[in-house]
Amino acid sequence: MLDQRKLAVLRAIVEDYVRTEEPVGSKALVDRHNLGVSSATVRNDMAALEEEGYIQQPHTSAGRIPTDKGYRLFVDKLTSIKPLSPAERRAISTFLDGAVDLDDVVNRTVRLLAQLTRQVAVVQYPTLTRSKVRHVELVTLSSTRLLLVLITSTGRVEQRVVDVKTTLRDDLLSDIRKRLNEKVVGKKLSEVSSLVADLPDSFDVEDRPYVATILATFLETVVERPDERIAVGGTANLIPPGQEFHFSIRPVLEALEEQVVLLRLLGEANGSSREVTVRIGSENPYAELSSASVVASGYGPGDETVANLGVVGPTRMDYPGTMGAVRAVARYVSRILASE
Repeated sequence: MLDQRKLAVLRAIVEDYVRTEEPVGSKALVDRHNLGVSSATVRNDMAALEEEGYIQQPHTSAGRIPTDKGYRLFVDKLTSIKPLSPAERRAISTFLDGAVDLDDVVNRTVRLLAQLTRQVAVVQYPTLTRSKVRHVELVTLSSTRLLLVLITSTGRVEQRVVDVKTTLRDDLLSDIRKRLNEKVVGKKLSEVSSLVADLPDSFDVEDRPYVATILATFLETVVERPDERIAVGGTANLIPPGQEFHFSIRPVLEALEEQVVLLRLLGEANGSSREVTVRIGSENPYAELSSASVVASGYGPGDETVANLGVVGPTRMDYPGTMGAVRAVARYVSRILASE
């Protein structure tokens, strides 16, 4: 375990390298930071940090840069996540409060995260299996067709056409709607199948086929599909000169195009946690992202976590600021979903 002085030297190296993009030398550390020791002592501390794998020398006669191990220790030893300024918080609130539906919330969120962090933002749409039923509506389209509308606790809206092949009485349609909502409203979508299994049996024999047809369509609607969506924004943030992505940008871009990879990456980085988590460089399970870091957080209404959001960027990133932005945006999105 490093002593406090060496931790201070490592922290200074990370901060300077993130800010300047240049390897950091002992003289620069003494000049820029109040370390309270001589350049010789700093050089000795840097030698110890290098020997233990926290920093490295990119080429002869150069300063030092952090390794993945060094960034990890820096993140783990953060005493606090950098708070957003009042102006930034107002901007987040104003920008997200104007959203009109779930798609708008997700699209605004991904743009906002990319702007705040100057990284690539990734937002997962709320998954059906983690959502609850808010309301089921049945709307007559024609004498033999209905529109089934499912509204979830996360504001997600799913619609299906039901072909009933005969004209349903208004009182029967109203009764089906009422009993179905009584069974499923407030329940997780992953639970509703067993809750409605006996619903047709509660109707008269001659009405049961119609109830079963509507119910079959409802159950098809709540089944999780493998093509869960994500939104990605700020890919151009990978391009600015000087970033270490310069020589490895192609595999990173290819990974960003693979939604399955990004879904797994967010999930593996964060699971279902509402805490901000960080995966650095080689900690990522995909070789294409070995030069990237992922900062992620779960979000959802109330205490529920229904999806994840985060950013992907170079390991040389402003971790306190990025973590603060991800945390703040996740909280604002959660608040919006809870008020829907």
